[in-house]
Amino acid sequence: MMKPGSLCVLASGGIDSAVALAEAAQGAESVIPIYVRSGLVWERAEIYWLERWLQTVGDRDVARLEILDLPVTDLYGEHWSVTGLDPPDDRSADDATYLPGRNILLLAKAGVFAAANGCRAIVLGPLATNPFPDATPTFFEAMATALGHGMGLDDRLKIETPLVGLTKPEVVRRGAEYRLDLTFSCLDPKPEHQHCGACNKCAERQQGFRDAGIDDPTSYATNDSVVSRSTSRRRRGSV
Repeated sequence: MMKPGSLCVLASGGIDSAVALAEAAQGAESVIPIYVRSGLVWERAEIYWLERWLQTVGDRDVARLEILDLPVTDLYGEHWSVTGLDPPDDRSADDATYLPGRNILLLAKAGVFAAANGCRAIVLGPLATNPFPDATPTFFEAMATALGHGMGLDDRLKIETPLVGLTKPEVVRRGAEYRLDLTFSCLDPKPEHQHCGACNKCAERQQGFRDAGIDDPTSYATNDSVVSRSTSRRRRGSV
């Protein structure tokens, strides 16, 4: 039985959503972690690490992980996120990681779940440097209104983005007290659910730790994967 007024947190197993979830759990409210499974190549690894990371949250009021299914293979077709072929590497532009309508799909599924279970808000973790069209304050405001109207709610279901003013290094510093070694941010998982060390997201992860001045505890399959990206380059945040 879900507690009325709970927070639903969209959790991907990455650094951003892990920090958002941990901070939500520090409050008095009950937190329900939600993972939306869509048939993308990295999901098995994400779920593996997310379940391990949730075990470190301790005795805070965090419910069991809810895994919701929303297949997108009919929408994305032969996209690299579905096939696993030629994922964006550490030299690719960050725009290459864009998944069309990703937050629309995630929030639609999570929104119906949240409304049905009496949750007061959905929390997700986009950062200041995420300019994709479905990650803007205008979009989140409109989506919250649409969910409220569509589900017939007296009070609008809120969408909260507590990290939206932060960069990746700032989130790494903010989450340094948590088990960030149990988070996962990779487009091309290797055996044993290991980070590949060569994709766009691995490069972003490494840069985030480096710019934060914190040792990266991540195990990468490729040891020579460190990239020298300009710190002025715009970085994207993820759920």
